[in-house]
Amino acid sequence: MNATIITDHLGWGEAAAGEPVRLVEHNGAAWVALWADECLIMRPTGSGHMDAPPVAYTSPIRLPYDDEMQPLVDELMRLGTVQRLTNPSLWDAITTALLRQATPGERAHTTHRVYCATYGRTLDTFAGPLSLVPSPERVLTVSDGGFAAVGAATAREALRSAAEAYLVHAEQWQHTPPEALVQCLADVRGIDAAAAAVAVADFTSDYSIYPHGDLALRTCASRAAPALSLPSTDREFEALWRRWAPDPLALHTLTLFTLTWGNHARAHAHARSDR
Repeated sequence: MNATIITDHLGWGEAAAGEPVRLVEHNGAAWVALWADECLIMRPTGSGHMDAPPVAYTSPIRLPYDDEMQPLVDELMRLGTVQRLTNPSLWDAITTALLRQATPGERAHTTHRVYCATYGRTLDTFAGPLSLVPSPERVLTVSDGGFAAVGAATAREALRSAAEAYLVHAEQWQHTPPEALVQCLADVRGIDAAAAAVAVADFTSDYSIYPHGDLALRTCASRAAPALSLPSTDREFEALWRRWAPDPLALHTLTLFTLTWGNHARAHAHARSDR
């Protein structure tokens, strides 16, 4: 069966030949992730024996079945096994969720790239120069003008308060169960419940805790199965989604696959627009 990578994280870019590529930090070491020939290649930037960052694999056999939703499931099955590079850095996940929360649409990708290149650590890799998100300590030194210069002015207060909280609670948060971690992050000034859930889903690759009334998810579902009549409000859509996928594994699979479908639909549309 075929395999598909989800590149929903804002840190994914393109290598010289157009392959999806990303730099992550895992246990103090930087790794390059490259998707080529339906395989996720992981290479450390340093030397010595190191454990690679975790990769989550989800099979389409875990998709829920319901006659009402069959047009959607039929489309999602085409993805095969979905692979996802689990974000090994909670701080990166928080940063990315806040930039996405503050910056609409495709502009978030540009803001993320410039923000990291300007204030984060940049490494020369086999795929070219790639950057990590700036550390919480570095965030606290960036001026208002510095945030504005990279297009992140609307996220500056949330990023600052998140950096302050992370420096205090990072060790505890690393060992907090996912649902409780969502609440911990949502208690931080500037991080709303949806951004907290997105960050934890990114950090754990558990999409059963994703905000299931999210507009992005609703949009992906309606485009993947336009014949379905889907609710237009967050609450009604989430209720339907949870009825279709009543247990956590089914909910995770349905959500992940729907977002993956949308991720690739956007990538194909972007590629066509560049021609």
